[in-house]
Amino acid sequence: MGIQNLFTAGGVVMWPLLAFSVLGVALIIERIKFWVRINQRQSRVVRDVLNLYRLDNVVGAMDKLQKNADLPLARIFLAALELEEPNPEEFRLALESESQAEIPVLKRFQNLFETIISLAPLLGLLGTVLGLIASFASLNLGDVGGSKTASVTAGISEALVSTAAGLIVAIFILLFANTFRGLYQRQIALIQEYGGQLELLYRRRYEKGEKTYASTR
Repeated sequence: MGIQNLFTAGGVVMWPLLAFSVLGVALIIERIKFWVRINQRQSRVVRDVLNLYRLDNVVGAMDKLQKNADLPLARIFLAALELEEPNPEEFRLALESESQAEIPVLKRFQNLFETIISLAPLLGLLGTVLGLIASFASLNLGDVGGSKTASVTAGISEALVSTAAGLIVAIFILLFANTFRGLYQRQIALIQEYGGQLELLYRRRYEKGEKTYASTR
């Protein structure tokens, strides 16, 4: 069955299903590029920044972060390190608030994916119901077993095309949506891990400065 015949058999709901599939593929490509960029660069950049900060090279760490400000963790670290002489509590709050601000970026398009996953099978079912209604409407009760019965049977099989199309779209999008959800959860864990390491380094640096100040008085 060709593409044109599929759309004819599936009925009017095939067009919104086509729109959903095109939209879903475009969003999937964007998310793949986003996560590939993060997974290729972020861990290396963050480790370098932590090492520079551990060696008291704050300027070098800031410069590294600013050059990689397109990464979520770099923006989170910058939000805390750009504060002017914060105490450890203010530093921690800056990390936490910026982490919360990054969540919508990491979960981008998740609601759209869920909408497509929910609506695609329903649209397919609607197409099948409409196809069945049209098929049975063409059947005369006195013609059971006649020539029109064969056309009704063919119409029923064609009507199921929309249900199959809806399920295919939903399953395809679901596979990628679950993959992106797993990457998001992993990213949240990394934010907590690396954010905790930076907070610990800053706290030690702050306490060391406090002790040095007290000893000079």
